[in-house]
Amino acid sequence: MTTQDDVRRIALSLPETTEQPNRFEFRVRNKTFAAVYPERIHPKKARVPNPDGLVVRVASLEDKDALLATSHEAFFTTDHYNGYASVIVWLSKLEPDELEDLIVDAWHAVAPPDLIAAFDAS
Repeated sequence: MTTQDDVRRIALSLPETTEQPNRFEFRVRNKTFAAVYPERIHPKKARVPNPDGLVVRVASLEDKDALLATSHEAFFTTDHYNGYASVIVWLSKLEPDELEDLIVDAWHAVAPPDLIAAFDAS
């Protein structure tokens, strides 16, 4: 089981990552790669941040489909994210190593090539 504290620790260990003030959202050079899941609880009301849900970027729609095709109960999506290269994950259903892989991959999906090259070389 993982938590938002685990997400924060992993995300902020990556180069040039910032956490948005007053939001559970992580960016690299102004591009979001992980954020709290804004759940729609009531159809005609505003979305509510769900601290157990995390929206993470993936490299492509094919990668998204591959994650969703696994039997892992942590991964899902909603109609709101159709056509968008991201997947939603329940933190409480992930192991720490799985979370780290997801966040690092999400960071790679949006970070600029020069920063990725420097990170991968270290």
